[in-house]
Amino acid sequence: QVQLVESGGGLVQPGGSLRVSCAASGFTFSSYTMSWYRQTPGEERELVARISGNGGSINYADSVKGRFTISRDNGRNTVYLQMNSLKPEDTAVYYCHARSFRAYWGQGTQVTVSS
Repeated sequence: QVQLVESGGGLVQPGGSLRVSCAASGFTFSSYTMSWYRQTPGEERELVARISGNGGSINYADSVKGRFTISRDNGRNTVYLQMNSLKPEDTAVYYCHARSFRAYWGQGTQVTVSS
């Protein structure tokens, strides 16, 4: 059974940091490109960051470049998103996504940036 379980979301003040994690199971993690997406009410889900199976290729949305870092640990079947210098506009539900021959989504974790 495939599972993507996000954790680490919460409330943080502007300028603060947060790390969200996604623990994967049920598929060959290292063969999958992993991504983080985010979505706010009434808006489409948008790509935040993507990392290839071996970590050699990484892409970021322009809005998060220089502030967010995606990484993965294939030994732990986990992908991370380190978020620094957070802004109120980063407030969203953050979703983990896995893609290879098939695609899977996690259930999402809420990140709220507010004073």
